[in-house]
Amino acid sequence: MRRPTIADIAQRAGVSKGAVSYALNGRPGVSAATRARVLAIADEIGWRPNLAARSLSGARADAVGLVVCRPARFLGVEPFFMELISGIESELAAGSRALMLQVVADHEAEIAVYRRWWGEGRVDGVILVDLHVADPRVPVVERLGMPAVVVGHPSGAGSLPAVWSDDAAVMREVIEYLAALGHRRVARVAGLPGLLHTAIRDRAFAEACAALELDGSPVAHTDYTGEEGARATRRLLSSRARPTAIVYDNDIMALAGLSVAQEMRLDVPAGLSIVAWDDSPLCRVVRPPLTALTRDTPACGARAVQRLLHLVDGGEPACVEDPVARLLPRGSTAPAP
Repeated sequence: MRRPTIADIAQRAGVSKGAVSYALNGRPGVSAATRARVLAIADEIGWRPNLAARSLSGARADAVGLVVCRPARFLGVEPFFMELISGIESELAAGSRALMLQVVADHEAEIAVYRRWWGEGRVDGVILVDLHVADPRVPVVERLGMPAVVVGHPSGAGSLPAVWSDDAAVMREVIEYLAALGHRRVARVAGLPGLLHTAIRDRAFAEACAALELDGSPVAHTDYTGEEGARATRRLLSSRARPTAIVYDNDIMALAGLSVAQEMRLDVPAGLSIVAWDDSPLCRVVRPPLTALTRDTPACGARAVQRLLHLVDGGEPACVEDPVARLLPRGSTAPAP
């Protein structure tokens, strides 16, 4: 079985290949009746545009790209990415557009994917996530001239528009809340140190602890997994200056931290308060339910698509600041022991 071609459509419709091309690409030069007949035949025989030919013609791909530089198994474990993708998909589906999703091992592989997608006309633009400090992807995408939107802080996005929220302000609110509960020794179990949002939260954590004269323990950086979150929690709770409160950079590590505290017979929240950065259903079903920071992640994904399609249509790049995450106190935080 070979792929149906424009010549096949032209033969069945009784018109020239040029007329078929005009009809398929929505260009003037054919009657409405001919256009309808050509489109019906193309649908009947299963014709699809050739990607290489489409890239040469400059036609739209009606697809948006997203590359995630993390182990594939993380996508099914960490709710943040699933919620972000759900927001992206909901916005794309409204315009009958597709999402091209690929998981890679490093930034070199990610950049290679961008070059291939753009060169072959597979996508109209891309959404960049997990922005790093001095991120090598940003200048490459800028040079390619490919429409792109960053989900991350504008300070690391170069000339690319960003959809972002103020993590520093949220971190200050969390530390002020714990201080108001009487906590003087506060620790933090953070994510990957190379990520820009990790660096922003690190700095805000240190500044807030210093301003309130708290003992901010050294930040423990991890890979966001429950295993690393548990290991970091054991080290903190086994130290001589045991913290009375720990702030985790995601819900998975916070849940692991809760498990370690129970394993060490340390009551939560009487002996230890726990705050999770990302709220999720998991935070609400454990006992005690976890105090968490909640934000509308699907809406963030939808706004990123809206900004990207605006660029694709020739609009001016502009950053969009999302509402800051809200602190939801639950049963895992209490006055310091």
